[in-house]
Amino acid sequence: MNRFFITKIKKSGQQIILDDPEQLHHLRDVLRVKISEKISLFDNSGTEYLALVKNIGPGSASLELIEERHNDDLGVKITVACAIPKNAKFDEIIDKLTQLGVECIIPLETERVIVKLNKHKRSNRLLRWDKIAISAAKQSKRSKLPIIKPISEFKDIVSKTGDFDLKLIPTLEGDRKYLREIFNTPNKKIGKVIVLIGPEGDFSPAEITLAKDSGFLPVSLGKQVLRVDTAAIAVVSYIKLNEEHLPKKPNN
Repeated sequence: MNRFFITKIKKSGQQIILDDPEQLHHLRDVLRVKISEKISLFDNSGTEYLALVKNIGPGSASLELIEERHNDDLGVKITVACAIPKNAKFDEIIDKLTQLGVECIIPLETERVIVKLNKHKRSNRLLRWDKIAISAAKQSKRSKLPIIKPISEFKDIVSKTGDFDLKLIPTLEGDRKYLREIFNTPNKKIGKVIVLIGPEGDFSPAEITLAKDSGFLPVSLGKQVLRVDTAAIAVVSYIKLNEEHLPKKPNN
């Protein structure tokens, strides 16, 4: 079934009007959706709208609401603050972390980050990342998009993590624990997790010290040295695969 992201659902009784030009074009001209075909819409509120296409006009489509579903419980709330790698790999990171159900993604500038973006490029990248997240949410049947924050400096993010139950910083040096050791801790209730992912060459010693002083736990991801995008996906995948065994805090 085709899914459409609509900024604001226009609903009156059992009728929904789809008049977003981009989505209408996608429905009518790209996917060539037919009258009486079922489609699904979501508006980032966590609600899914199953509807039947009744009419497709030049400026809008009229839909009949069949069912509303509230099914976007993504479990443990995960924030990933990730250094921006070279090339377009952050696009892939946005795509994969959206599919995995991450709540918030923060592009990071660290001491050893090679990619430096000016104000104009930052704005364009955020627009592109939002579009990638929407596409990934459609594919993965998420009804709520991840929050993608503006590019931030390492120290600014680390200093604002007081409300997280678990704070992790994968690194290649020093005393570290394996993820299984941390997640096998009995009776540790976890509702919100933040993970810092470093650049090529790892975080600097000063950054690691700053993170540890702010309550982050250094962790190892194994013997292999992982690329930035692989590390981000590996950590989140591990948490998602093991979260059913975690004692969870109730969502507020």
